[in-house]
Amino acid sequence: MIALSQLLLKYALLEPFGVSTSLDILGISLLILATLCIAAAGNIINDLNDIETDTINKPNSIIVGKSISEKSAYYYFIMFNIVGVGVGFYLSHLVNKSAFFSLFVIVSILLYVYATYLKRTFLIGNLVVSALVALSLIFVGIFDLIPSLTSLNRETQLTFFNVILDYALFAFLLNLLREITKDIEDINGDFKAGMKTIPLVLGRERTKYILAFLNIVILVGIIVYVINSLYTQLSLVIYFLIFIIAPLIFTSVKIFNADSNKEVGLIKNLYKWIMLFGMLSLLLYKYIILN
Repeated sequence: MIALSQLLLKYALLEPFGVSTSLDILGISLLILATLCIAAAGNIINDLNDIETDTINKPNSIIVGKSISEKSAYYYFIMFNIVGVGVGFYLSHLVNKSAFFSLFVIVSILLYVYATYLKRTFLIGNLVVSALVALSLIFVGIFDLIPSLTSLNRETQLTFFNVILDYALFAFLLNLLREITKDIEDINGDFKAGMKTIPLVLGRERTKYILAFLNIVILVGIIVYVINSLYTQLSLVIYFLIFIIAPLIFTSVKIFNADSNKEVGLIKNLYKWIMLFGMLSLLLYKYIILN
C-alpha cells in the first residue's frame, strides 16, 4: 500500500497537472525502494519483539521462529536497513538535497524504538507508527516538489504539497484507528507481555467508546472536506460516499457490537480497505478536474 500510494501521488496527482517535479522514473523507484526496505526492516524488528504476544494472539501467523530463525531475521533487519538508508543517501544527493538523507535515518531509528519500547507504552506508540505511515506519503512531496521549488512556482508547489498533506493526514488518522483496533484484538497477548496499551490501561469497553468517538470525528472531518472541496465534482462526491463515508458510518455502529476478536478483526480490515480506497480516489482527479 505504501508503494501504491507513492505511485498514485506521483502519477495520478502531480504528473497529470504538469507540476514541476524532481523525480523521474528512476527517482520515484528509488524513493519507493528506500521506503519499502526501511518499512520491511521495521516489520522484521517488530515481529522479533512480538514473538511472545504473537504466540497468543495469532499462533498460526507466526513467521519469525517458525519459517525464519530469529538469527536470520536479525540479518534481514540489518540488511534491509542498510539498503534502505543507502538508497535514501543516494536519492538525497540525486535531488541535490543531501540533508534529506537524515529523514531515512530518523525513520529507521524510530521504527526500531517503536518495536522495542514505544509500542508497549500508552498511546505514544500508536501515534508514532501512524505518523510514520503518513510520512511515507509526505516523502513524495519532500523529494519531488521541494527540490523543484522556485519563486515562480511557489504557489502551485505549495498547493499540491497541501493536497499531499491532506492525504497524509487521512492516512495518519485511519492508521491510528486501525492501531487502536489491533490493540483491542491483541489484548490477551499484550497483557501477558506486560504492555500498557490503551485497552489494558482504560479497559476494553472504554477503548471501544474512544475508538467510536475518533471514528465519528474523522467521519465528520471527511464530510466537511467533501462539502468544502469536492462539492462541485459529483463523481468524486459519489465515490467518497460509497467507498469512504458509508464504511466509516458502518464501523461507527459496528464498534459498539464488536464483542469477539473476529468482529474486531473485521473492523481492523475495514480500516485498511477505507485507507486503500481513499488513496485510489487520486485516480479520479485527472479525469474530473482537468475536464
